[in-house]
This record gives sequence, structure tokens and C-alpha cells, in this order.
Amino acid sequence: MKNISAVAMATKYTPDSVLEIPEALLISLIGVLVVMFELALLAIFILLMSKVFKNLGKKNKGETQKTPEVVVPSGTPLPETDSAGKLDLVDVDEPTAAVIMAIVSDQSGIPLNRLSFKSIKKLEDENK
Repeated sequence: MKNISAVAMATKYTPDSVLEIPEALLISLIGVLVVMFELALLAIFILLMSKVFKNLGKKNKGETQKTPEVVVPSGTPLPETDSAGKLDLVDVDEPTAAVIMAIVSDQSGIPLNRLSFKSIKKLEDENK
């Protein structure tokens, strides 16, 4: 036994030895902790980089893009709201009218801001 190499003496385990359960669990726990620590560092790095790029984007956007000026003739009345006009509701409440307009927009494939509704009227059932 005196001819044991330095490598064999430095290692506690030989290829024939088996790890005990507590030792195996400890090694597994250390491995999981190392991976979690690296993932946390990666997440922090990604957050920092996203903030840096957002700030760079804001600085570049402010320098290169200017907001266009809108020229409105002096005699033109400005709209009070963003709506395209008035909508007459006959025996229909506003939430129901909103649902009807959304369904019409969805079924027709036309965006809601491109549609113009004049009135929505509740029809009585003929079967009654």
C-alpha cells in the first residue's frame, strides 16, 4: 500500500467507492445553489442592460425626432371629444351599445375608429 500515487492520496474516493446519501444530497444542493446564483446574476445583468438601452433610446429619440407641428386654420372649430359625431340611442343603454358596436366591428373586420354609427335602436320581437 505504500506505492499509492499522489493523485489517489489526494482524492478521498476511489472509483469503487460509493457516495453516501447525505454527501450526495450536499453535493446536489451545492450544485443547485450555484446554478440559482448564476441565474440571479444573469437576471440582474439583463435588468441593468434593459435600463441602459431604454435610457439610450430615450436620449436618441429626443435628439433625432421632433414632434410635428399641427397647423389649424383660425376659423376651424376644434372637436370637443375624439368621437366622430353624435350617436342616438333608442331604448338601449350605453354598455349595450358599446357591445353592439364592438361586435359589428369584429364581424365586419373594419376597425372601430373607421366606423360611424348614427343610431342604435332596440327592435321589439315580432313573436310576442
